[in-house]
Amino acid sequence: MNPDERKIITVTCFGHFMCHFNMMVFPVLILPLTTFYHQDFSQVIELSFLMYLFFGVSALPWGFVTDKLGARKMLAVFFIGAGGCALLAALFMGSSVVFSLFLAGIGIFSGIYHPAGLGLISKGIREIGKGLGYNGMAGNLGLAFSPLITGFINWLWGPRAAYVFLGIFNLLGVGLLVFLKIPNLTRQPAGATKTSGGGMLKAFAILCVAMMLGGVAFRGLTITLPSLFELRNPTLLKALANTFVFFKSHNVTASLLSSLVFIVGVFGQYAGGYIADHLDLKRAYVSFHSLAFLGALGMAVSTNILLVSVAIFYAFFLLGMQPIENTLVARYTPERLRHAAYGTKFILTFGVGSLAVHLVGWVKGAWSIQAVFYVMALVSLCIVATIFVLMLATRASEAD
Repeated sequence: MNPDERKIITVTCFGHFMCHFNMMVFPVLILPLTTFYHQDFSQVIELSFLMYLFFGVSALPWGFVTDKLGARKMLAVFFIGAGGCALLAALFMGSSVVFSLFLAGIGIFSGIYHPAGLGLISKGIREIGKGLGYNGMAGNLGLAFSPLITGFINWLWGPRAAYVFLGIFNLLGVGLLVFLKIPNLTRQPAGATKTSGGGMLKAFAILCVAMMLGGVAFRGLTITLPSLFELRNPTLLKALANTFVFFKSHNVTASLLSSLVFIVGVFGQYAGGYIADHLDLKRAYVSFHSLAFLGALGMAVSTNILLVSVAIFYAFFLLGMQPIENTLVARYTPERLRHAAYGTKFILTFGVGSLAVHLVGWVKGAWSIQAVFYVMALVSLCIVATIFVLMLATRASEAD
């Protein structure tokens, strides 16, 4: 990468790390906050509803604003807004209502990242797949390290300190933007499609269906994995508890195993980014989702160490397909609407994908927690079918 590309990757990787870090702080603090507010679990978890809702639904409007004002300005708004709301959440934590409003603010401003950051990469990096792969790796690290860092800070100083740290951590991004001056981007990115406007629109519409289903699979994995590990790994958890004092708590052990899965997902993102630049995008996309389908089926029937191994396999391909998918978004959308296109994607993946929360609850209540992954396998199968439709719809208009 040239110096300008390295600046873009540095800023966007930090932004992606923080975006997912922001969203994973609250789940770690649910139980401590039940004591802090003298409320039960269901009351406390409701405090985060607006944060997760706005994180998804704000992506499209932020995308349109970014197309007008530019990614550099909007990333500054992200860091300042999310950081300021986190500090205010810590300051006004005494009131659960006010605290929930500032959590909503964290969600709103964190919603800026995906349309701004991914659009910036698609415009400013010649090897788009590699850039998106590095960026995806950073986001996965945010998912993995947020529970560990937040849990440690809460253990030492309590939940208020966790949000003070979060605010300061976000504001570091402003310093990064000041230090690294991102260049103005006017050129057409490599890998942009040469299809007609109508062909691009049809392809993007089909791709949106696949991305929406992918969001359901992603959210289903992230909200189910710790509980699945705790409930389906009795022999493994007992063995670890008898061997290491640190693993006496099954809940902590299941959380650490979940973090391990997301850390391994980093390598999936790297592989997906490399493949996006060197192989046929649609064939790679359908291959990753086909392997994810097998992984989901395996998770439904596995226990103990085999379950952990299959979960790593599943996450590798489910998360690793993201650079390929994001490169396809760049291929099928015009540069002038690139940020809005990524905003559309993340309304579907994080907004519509949030329906997985209700789906998981219904399936677990009706059958069992492992049955959730039979449903996730069915979702992956629907994604594969949708990609085949995409391949047929674009075969005549593209020289692949």
